[in-house]
Amino acid sequence: MPFATLSRSRRIGLLCLLVTAVGWGLNWPVMKLLLREWPPLAARGTAGIAAALGLALLAVLRGERLAVPPRAVPRLLLAAALNVTAWMGLATVSLLWLTAGEGALLVYTMPIWATLLAWPILGERPTAGRLGALALGVAGVVVLLAGTAGHGPGPEAGRLPGVALALGSAVLFALGTVLLRRPLGLPPLATTAWQVGLGCVPLLAAGLLAERPDPHALTATGWAAMAYMTVVPMGVCYLCWFAALRRLPPATASIATLLVPLVGVLAAALSLGEPLGLRQGLALTLTLGGVSLALRQA
Repeated sequence: MPFATLSRSRRIGLLCLLVTAVGWGLNWPVMKLLLREWPPLAARGTAGIAAALGLALLAVLRGERLAVPPRAVPRLLLAAALNVTAWMGLATVSLLWLTAGEGALLVYTMPIWATLLAWPILGERPTAGRLGALALGVAGVVVLLAGTAGHGPGPEAGRLPGVALALGSAVLFALGTVLLRRPLGLPPLATTAWQVGLGCVPLLAAGLLAERPDPHALTATGWAAMAYMTVVPMGVCYLCWFAALRRLPPATASIATLLVPLVGVLAAALSLGEPLGLRQGLALTLTLGGVSLALRQA
C-alpha cells in the first residue's frame, strides 16, 4: 500500500518505527567509537542511569505514576537483570572483541532463541518454521564468524569471548521476553525508566570498581558519543517505539527487529570502515532470514 494512502496515524507510526530502528542501529558504531576512550561497563552504566532519570522525569511530567506495586517488585528486578544488565552489559562488552556489525547481528538473533525457549518454559513445541529459523540463524552466524584471509582473525584466534558474550546477551534477553510476557502493571515510560535504571546500577558499580574510568580521557568525540548513547537510543528511540506500538500492529512493529542490525552493519561499514563484502552480506541475509521466520512463528 502506498505511503500516501495510509491513515495519518499509521504514517506517524511508520515514521516513529523508522526513527527507532535508525537510532538503535546507529548506536552500535557509536558504542564502538566510545569504547576507544572509555571502558564498556562504565560507559553503558553512566549513560543508562542518566537516561533512566530523564525518562522518569518525562513520565512524571506526563502524569504517569512511578510507584511500583509490591507484588510487581520481584518481576521488575528480574526484568531489569535480564533485559538491561545482561542485554546491554554483555552486548557492550562483546564489542571489545567484535566489530560493531558483528555485535549487532549476533545480539539481534534474540527472537530465534525466544521461540526455542518457549518450548521448555511455556510448552510451545518447536514447529518446522521455528527449526528452520534456528537453522538459518546458525548458518548466518557461522558464515559471519568464519575467518577469511585479509579480514582479521577468526573466532579461533581470539573472537570467541565476544561471540559468547553477544550470544549470551541475546539468549538472556530472550529468556526475559518469554518469562515476563505478563505486563508489570506500570505505564510504558515508567516501566522503561525503572528497568533501565535498576539494570544499569550494577553495570556502573562494576565499572567504577573494576575499570576506574577517567572522565578526562574523553575527548569531544567521546562526550558526543556518550551524549548520543544517553539521549537517542534510550530516550528518543523509546518514545518513538511506544508511539509506534500505539499505532501499528505488532507484526509491523517487529520490522524494527530486522532493521536495527541492518542499519548497524551498514553504518559501521560506512563510519568505521568495517568489512562489508560477500561474506558479510550472506551472513546478514541468512541471519535476518532466520529472525524474520522466528517473528512470523511468534
